[in-house]
Amino acid sequence: MNTVAIVFGGILGLLFGHTLPEKMKKTVIQGIGLSVLLIGGSMALQTKNPLVVISSIVLGAILGEWIDIELRLQNMGQWLEGKFAKGKHGSGFTKAFVTTSLIYCVGAMAIMGSLESGLTGNNNILYAKSMLDGITAVVFASSMGIGVLVSAVPVLIYQGAITLGAGLLQGVLSPQVIAEMSAVGGLLIVGIGINILEIKEIKVGNLLPGIFIAIPITLWFTKFHLGM
Repeated sequence: MNTVAIVFGGILGLLFGHTLPEKMKKTVIQGIGLSVLLIGGSMALQTKNPLVVISSIVLGAILGEWIDIELRLQNMGQWLEGKFAKGKHGSGFTKAFVTTSLIYCVGAMAIMGSLESGLTGNNNILYAKSMLDGITAVVFASSMGIGVLVSAVPVLIYQGAITLGAGLLQGVLSPQVIAEMSAVGGLLIVGIGINILEIKEIKVGNLLPGIFIAIPITLWFTKFHLGM
């Protein structure tokens, strides 16, 4: 459903986005950027132990830079651009693909919605996320082009993999672990908001491993009663 919502919203944006003035689209994008900052900040502040977030971000950055996730996403976007992007829609394809893939994949709703779906069969979080993603896809596609539609593919793979693998993590993901994963994800969402507002280019893709590194870090800090 989330994948379909992004594709449908993207198609609407491509078909009717030209009716929106550029100034309006730019202002809407800026508004979304501010909203993303708010969402990410509120999530990051849910942490019970800032040291977990700091450690996860640092170790995630080291691992992400070593793998160079950002570069791989860019290469994937360029390959897809050569395969699918035509005419005026080819311009900015890679940026649209990478930016929206990160926006749709990073964060508590993507992770926790998929986990809840896999563990309990409750899809309410994913339904809400689908509505939000569909709406933003209209705006992003009208401003950034067809790359927004293709970002539905990593959403399907990413969230699908988490949902299918959720059962294997059932005994590990305590409420405390979930809270710290969400806090790390929220901090990365703040980075995405900064990128959208073009304040500073942050390699959010290379920080993604921090979300999953938060699992062992939280367990370790809890076991040895470490904290602020």
